[in-house]
Amino acid sequence: MQDALQQRGWKGCVNEAMNESKMNRGLKNRHLQLISLGGVIGSGYFLGTGYVLEQAGPAAILAYLLGGLIVLCVMLCLAELAVEKPISGSFVNYARDNISPTWACGVGWAYWLTWVSYVPSEMIAAGIIMENLIVTAVNLFHVDKFGESEFWLSLVKIVALVAFSVVAGLICLGLIGDQGYIGSLVLLGSGGFAPNGYWAIVMTMVIILVNFQGTEIIGLAAGECERPEKSIPIAVRNVTWRIIALYIIPITLLISILPWDKATLEESVFAAAMAEYGLHNFAAIFAMVVLTAAISCSNSGLYGAARALYALGKMDMAPRSLSHISKKGMPSHAIVFSICTCWLVILLYAFNPDSALYTYLLAVSGFTGAIAWISICWSQLRRRRVLEAAGEVEKLAYKTPFFPYVTHFGIWAQVFCLAVMAFTPDLREALYAGVPMLLLPMAWYRLRARLRARRAAVVR
Repeated sequence: MQDALQQRGWKGCVNEAMNESKMNRGLKNRHLQLISLGGVIGSGYFLGTGYVLEQAGPAAILAYLLGGLIVLCVMLCLAELAVEKPISGSFVNYARDNISPTWACGVGWAYWLTWVSYVPSEMIAAGIIMENLIVTAVNLFHVDKFGESEFWLSLVKIVALVAFSVVAGLICLGLIGDQGYIGSLVLLGSGGFAPNGYWAIVMTMVIILVNFQGTEIIGLAAGECERPEKSIPIAVRNVTWRIIALYIIPITLLISILPWDKATLEESVFAAAMAEYGLHNFAAIFAMVVLTAAISCSNSGLYGAARALYALGKMDMAPRSLSHISKKGMPSHAIVFSICTCWLVILLYAFNPDSALYTYLLAVSGFTGAIAWISICWSQLRRRRVLEAAGEVEKLAYKTPFFPYVTHFGIWAQVFCLAVMAFTPDLREALYAGVPMLLLPMAWYRLRARLRARRAAVVR
């Protein structure tokens, strides 16, 4: 029965893709790559890395490497699905066609809640509400204008990280400052490589995966990009390796010049590292970079939230009006609804900064983000098995390499992360908040389906 539903769903791929032509395919390959980066490198990266180093010390670099490997696996699975079916809403649609409509409803709503809680946190982290006006305006632009704005915002962050890496490298070599050649003196000088033990690496990796969330926006943008069959695989390969490079290299250099026990949440650790060596002007630049990062991440996050909501509306898992496409080819109703929800969260926080509602909505991002990534890999696994049974694998324009090992690693590594969250008091709150956000939409969808079936039976 399930296989039949899957076959019917994917036979409708062409029709859905044709309907998707109403969406404006104005995103170029360079836009697609930078949009995904914009969702990943937020203010939390510049401000929150201090917490990561505080927990794991220099060994945090292993957690970033493992996190990058998981990102790679998920993106390779997403590329196969998105090239075969380049439609806005991506993994929500894929979950419906390959897993079940009930699961898709839960994942879609949970993912939307992830971003409408995370975007306000980025705005609050930057300490300025005015940026919400910027994000609101940009998301209502023609999609190519949105892509162009996100391209330049993301570029600022990338240039800042590259500049930091160059300067930090010169400090390590003793070419800047009077400290001479540093080598591994700072890196191993405060308790060794893993001062808090290697279990702290696992703990840190769970938190790091939250920072990596946003790469899946590539799939959500598939319905609005030019020549998706070519741009998506390129974007997946390039973005994945660039994310790894923009995390691994700067952080490796960071812990080579700044003692890990001096890392705090009080300020950006990148700015603190520069100030440590007297480069106060360069350190001040990172204050502006944090603001840019917050705007950029909010921009990408709101984009992803609106496209997921649009997909839910189109599949009758949310009010149909949310699937409305404007004359500019934008899901305007989904965008406005998402923006209004973000404003509501900010207002709740403004009235009570210690609001439990805000805390729980923020905590849910770790859980729901992992569920979305698991769903991508699971959908790719189910879809490939169907194609194998039909002898149609060769029809795929792009195939996930090293299947099924890549897919299984992407699934089970994240299941392990969720298990760690369940047995860790500091992270368990994310499960308490996240599980209902996943299960309640699923229960609502099942209940509504049963009520509709009963009404249909009465009419007969």
